[in-house]
Amino acid sequence: MSGMDARDADLKKELDATLQARRELGDEYESALVDSFLEKVDQRIDGAVERRVRRQLAEQQMTVARDSRSPRATDTWGERFGFGIVSLVLAVPLSAIGGGVAHLPGLLVAWLGIVGVNVVQAARINPGLFGRHRQQRQDDAWED
Repeated sequence: MSGMDARDADLKKELDATLQARRELGDEYESALVDSFLEKVDQRIDGAVERRVRRQLAEQQMTVARDSRSPRATDTWGERFGFGIVSLVLAVPLSAIGGGVAHLPGLLVAWLGIVGVNVVQAARINPGLFGRHRQQRQDDAWED
């Protein structure tokens, strides 16, 4: 007997008991007996819905946890490639302006800005690439 059949059998027993009590107590208790039986049915439905919701929530959390390790679905290869191309295209005039106005210090500032923007983009796409996440993974490896 599967879990569903066992619950159906329990519910059938409850219904039989309610009908038997109605025969013994008479029509005056019919409303209370029906309400009691419906309350038990509601509790079973609520329990089943709650189990399903918990299961789906756990599945969603697992999916999110798995997806957080890889680049986001919205960050396609084309977007990353395009960002790199735009960075390089803008690097030429920024280098010329920085080098022409402030010579070597201006050139360094321009390239530090370009590198900084690309580092921020890389960290946005791959949250575990820099910092705490990498250290946590190493700590977890020692605990195993």
